[in-house]
Amino acid sequence: MQIGVGLSLPAQNLNVFHARRASFKCHKSPLNPSSQKPVSSASSTELTREHLSNLEKLLRKTSKPEPEPVIKASGNGLIQPKGRGLLEGLNLSRIWPEMKAAEEMSPSHLNRLKRLLSKTMEYSPKNNLGSRWREYHGCNDWSGLLDPLDENLRREVVRYGEFVQAAYHGFHSNPAMSTGEAPLPRLVALPDRSYKMTKSLYATSSVGLPKWVDEMAPDLGWMTQRSSWIGYVAVCDDKKEIHRMGRRDIVIALRGTATCLEWAENFRAQLVQISESDDPTQRVECGFLSLHKTRGAHVPSLAESVVHEVKRLMEMYKGENLSITITGHSLGAALSLLVADEISSCAPDVPPVAVFSFGGPRVGNKGFVDRFNEKNVKVLRIVNNQDLITKVPALPTVFTGERFIQQQKDNLWSYSHVGTELQIDNKMSPYLKSNVDVSCCHDLEAYLHLVDGFLSSKCPFRSNAKRSLAKLLQDQKSNVKQLYTHKALSLNLDQNRFNFPMTNCLVSPSQ
Repeated sequence: MQIGVGLSLPAQNLNVFHARRASFKCHKSPLNPSSQKPVSSASSTELTREHLSNLEKLLRKTSKPEPEPVIKASGNGLIQPKGRGLLEGLNLSRIWPEMKAAEEMSPSHLNRLKRLLSKTMEYSPKNNLGSRWREYHGCNDWSGLLDPLDENLRREVVRYGEFVQAAYHGFHSNPAMSTGEAPLPRLVALPDRSYKMTKSLYATSSVGLPKWVDEMAPDLGWMTQRSSWIGYVAVCDDKKEIHRMGRRDIVIALRGTATCLEWAENFRAQLVQISESDDPTQRVECGFLSLHKTRGAHVPSLAESVVHEVKRLMEMYKGENLSITITGHSLGAALSLLVADEISSCAPDVPPVAVFSFGGPRVGNKGFVDRFNEKNVKVLRIVNNQDLITKVPALPTVFTGERFIQQQKDNLWSYSHVGTELQIDNKMSPYLKSNVDVSCCHDLEAYLHLVDGFLSSKCPFRSNAKRSLAKLLQDQKSNVKQLYTHKALSLNLDQNRFNFPMTNCLVSPSQ
């Protein structure tokens, strides 16, 4: 009888073991063919060779895959595979949910996540808009295109949002302005090579900080300057893209609040009459109007600049189909409305004017809304439901009855929104946390992320969203679900690729 290694002997058979112990014989090992008899030195070499040969045969035998023997342990009836631990036999991957997290993540494949985290920007289908460009430009107030969101309109909205991102990048790359001389021309990396920049735009505050502020905080620098670069005018200059869009498009892009004086103007919330209007009921916010109309020491006002440039481009491309698209974020969204109002009446044959605004506040009262409707200026407001900026300025409301709310809208001193609204929501995105902070709700990249993924109110986020997650992860990492931040690190992606403020010129959508 031989006892296998690892097999326990039952206690009731212990006496049998002692009785038969004397009859056990020591068998010769297959690895050592020598007997108990002494061997001579002449035969030691042969024995060594035979020993190595037997060892080689044994290794070959054990290397062959064999079914694992099953040993039934006595007493409890458990079947346990030989040579495997208990934890391996339990197959914990089926009962431990954390072990399946990588497979259940959305998107389900890591290759897709890796693509979404790359710098490469992808767009919706590059369809020809030639016969329907006026519809996408808002001639019917985007009726039938918003819910579900038309794929061509989604592409256009995201593209105009990237023009605003270029305005942010253009400012932060060189924010300071000289107080003693006119600013030098600057170049901006546009998000579309088919457009070329033609004019820099500046906004000037009518208020200034006391001199003691500069004395106490001399390092504030550009944060306290009265005039600042706020955006640009660009025009489509690519024949193939003009054919795709059905017209030559003029874009005016305006950034949001950046300097201390711009913040100060934001809080000047009293309603004042529009200077060009004879109707005293048409009123807008004082601070916005100030940034729009005030001249700087060495730069014209924003209103003067856009009117002069639009007239010049209209004359240059006289006889062609033209459109004017104004886009902005936050403060830029508010100024976009004032710019659109200014341009729409600067000449008798002004091309169709449309505004695509992101996260814009209220600008004027009901009379201002009526003024827009009379001029047939089209406005598409992209609004995040959690964005507080889109709900100000507003008078404090004590009563919530419908009649009171309607009276407040019609009130001369109450603010009203302009145009058609496209509602998005942070909760639509599978990548963002449900409790994102205020900055994420107002962030422009978060807006573009939500628009790119929006399908309809019944199916909020499309599974084939194309926009890169890299910039969202860079700007709003604390608001992105940890599953995706951790997976981004586990994919061993180059972290330096996240540290870019704005992508360089992208290929034309028609290419």
